[in-house]
Amino acid sequence: MRITRYTWNLQPGIPVINTDFLIIGSGIAGLFTALKASAYGEVVVLTKKTIKDSNTGLAQGGIAAAVHEEDSPFLHLEDTLEAGAGICDIEAVDVLVREGPERVHELIAAGASFDMKDGSISLTREGAHSKARILHAADTTGETIRAALVKNCEEDKRIRIFEYQFLIDLLGTEAGECQGALVYDKQNDRQILYIARAVVIATGGAGQLYRYTTNPDVATADGMAAAFRSGCELSDLEFIQFHPTVLFSHDTQRFLISEAVRGEGGLLYNTKRERFMGKYHSLLELAPRDVVSRAILNEMVLTGSEYVYLDMSIIAGVKERFPNIYRTCLQRGIDLEKEMVPVSPAAHYTMGGIKTNTYGETGVNGLYACGEAACTGVHGANRLASNSLLEGIVFGQRIVNRAEEIMYRRQVRAEELYQSFEPGGADAALRPQISPTEVRRRLQDVMWDKVGIIRNEEGLKTANREIEYLYNHLAREDDPLAYIEMVNMLTVAHVVVQAALWRRESRGGHCRSDYPQRDDVRWIKHTSFVNC
Repeated sequence: MRITRYTWNLQPGIPVINTDFLIIGSGIAGLFTALKASAYGEVVVLTKKTIKDSNTGLAQGGIAAAVHEEDSPFLHLEDTLEAGAGICDIEAVDVLVREGPERVHELIAAGASFDMKDGSISLTREGAHSKARILHAADTTGETIRAALVKNCEEDKRIRIFEYQFLIDLLGTEAGECQGALVYDKQNDRQILYIARAVVIATGGAGQLYRYTTNPDVATADGMAAAFRSGCELSDLEFIQFHPTVLFSHDTQRFLISEAVRGEGGLLYNTKRERFMGKYHSLLELAPRDVVSRAILNEMVLTGSEYVYLDMSIIAGVKERFPNIYRTCLQRGIDLEKEMVPVSPAAHYTMGGIKTNTYGETGVNGLYACGEAACTGVHGANRLASNSLLEGIVFGQRIVNRAEEIMYRRQVRAEELYQSFEPGGADAALRPQISPTEVRRRLQDVMWDKVGIIRNEEGLKTANREIEYLYNHLAREDDPLAYIEMVNMLTVAHVVVQAALWRRESRGGHCRSDYPQRDDVRWIKHTSFVNC
């Protein structure tokens, strides 16, 4: 599968916008980085749709940090390493847990309001945590944080936010440095060339590769794919986290039932009304997410059902503690105080991504990544619940720690980027063409069926053939943005499948029925792919 350096053509005479920091993505990672970077220079934030469209606003459970005197960064580190199934980068985890509490207090100072109890921050416990360390704002924690960060960014005169900006490609000089991005301005139907001293990818994950996901429709791996085309490594993409408790429906984007529900005492039952987690893990409902997802999948097979049940009726004050979940379920005819909720797993989080060090630096000079788009190694094979919001702010700050070095970089002229640009896009004119809409449906189906919670070599090879066929027959002309978005999805799906084929064992979010055991002798290592 030949992946070209560029996906489209750079038009002559387009508008040019210069800035010091170009941040692509408007979730917690992008907004926090923008807020911190504005102390050093001019910042531009680009978002694919509106400033509200990100995974951050959907995050329910909370943000994990060792802020209580009975907790410690070391205990948080131990829990993260245990959940990560043996291949977390311990340096990255150490950074996360040590610097996390200070970053959380900065969020609070920025206006993020968390629930209080008896004058102190209310903390809850979630799966695989040994302590109650999850700060929360009812069950809309992500939206509370997002709103506070947006308010601060909008009030900061050194930050400009541009909505409906679709990333086409990252641009660089002939020396291989990243110096900006080619973007399509959907509001004004034109290309824009953004030039920056530093480009930060904070575009989130790849949930839309799958038929069923908790992610919004913008989560199409655009940043990962663009970084891959520009020369960055993509690491650990075989590790996809499927959230175990998602409200069952036939909608493709499904409503998540927070991990915090089980942390507060929610119990799982199969359709025979039997509790089952005791068969799978000593932590029962609070086992790591990968364990719970596979357990639910197995119970669905054993009972011939499309779901299991989550009982929240035993949680005292469930309506007050989880108002958003209560309201959503009630709209669908389910009263949490009286009835059990049908749930099943859905694609939720991408543990892998653009390979970075602990300062967000990629293998391409001038290009950084943070949040779900990045792979620092902090999550290993399975992310610990509520570490994702923390990751966004900790490693966003780490990028800004390089700000003085960044500000010394020369800004290139637009002419230099034009000189190094080569027209891109696959030539499919002589092949039968398939519309982006149909390609998307077929990709999501094969990823769900063959590259889902449990995989095997035969299924992965089937997926690989389908992805290559779709890539080579994707219709280019009718809708350029739909075409580029599908190129991004197919590119990252291809790497996910290659990584899953290569890792011949089961570990964390990667489970193979033909290699069901974890193999610490041969597989304490990371997958990493680069576009050659």
